[in-house]
Amino acid sequence: MNAHEIDYRIFGEEMQYVEIELDPQEGVVAESGSFMMMDSNVEMNTIFGDGSNQEKGILGKIFSAGKRLLTGENLFMTVFTNVGQGKKQVSFASPYPGKIVPIDLSEFGGKFICQKDAFLCAAKGVSIGIEFSRRLGRGLFGGEGFIMQKMEGDGMGFIHAGGTMSKKVLQAGEVLKVDTGCIVGFTKDVDYDIEFVKGIKNTIFGGEGLFFARLEGPGTVFIQSLPFSRLAGRVLAMAPQTGKGDRGEGSILGGIGDILDGDNRF
Repeated sequence: MNAHEIDYRIFGEEMQYVEIELDPQEGVVAESGSFMMMDSNVEMNTIFGDGSNQEKGILGKIFSAGKRLLTGENLFMTVFTNVGQGKKQVSFASPYPGKIVPIDLSEFGGKFICQKDAFLCAAKGVSIGIEFSRRLGRGLFGGEGFIMQKMEGDGMGFIHAGGTMSKKVLQAGEVLKVDTGCIVGFTKDVDYDIEFVKGIKNTIFGGEGLFFARLEGPGTVFIQSLPFSRLAGRVLAMAPQTGKGDRGEGSILGGIGDILDGDNRF
């Protein structure tokens, strides 16, 4: 194997974290900000790119790091390496409620495509790159734009799905229609495109947007029930207006307080 062979355990239910067990000189690469805790003798190094064996020299590292900017990620990634004796552990946490999904790239043909903010960590040697959409409609209306992330190699990678995760194995020619924001990732053989919602009433009053994501097998698709954009939108919609956060929502005093504040708009 080119990637380090790591062991892992996933803990928790709604807010999970993954504990990676490293043998001496084994390493794991992670997104900045996902680190939770580590044993002594685990060394942390910030690097350009993803630290995979595909990077050749300084130009290769700069190119690898530059591609990450296109996905909205940081230029740098962090590598955690066991420099001591015996097995050591390092843990990485979910960014918001959901499930951590282990992806064994050797079982998926060496490549897995995921949305831009789904990647959490991977065994050192796994290449973290970008996947361009070659279809105009998918790039403009697919919810993920023209660029998604991809993991390549033969090691373990870990992605995060918001809410509850559903795994669908599609047969050749089998089609699954999904809300564009609910896609977590899929294997390389899945044909991903967008499809217009049919019917004027559905389009205008349905509240589900103008497009579906259309996924056609063969391949494996991972779907999330709570995209972060949906969660953030609900939180923002329910947030109190500036200067009104000290009164309980729905309370009688809330309405009286608005009048006293001079805000009598009903």
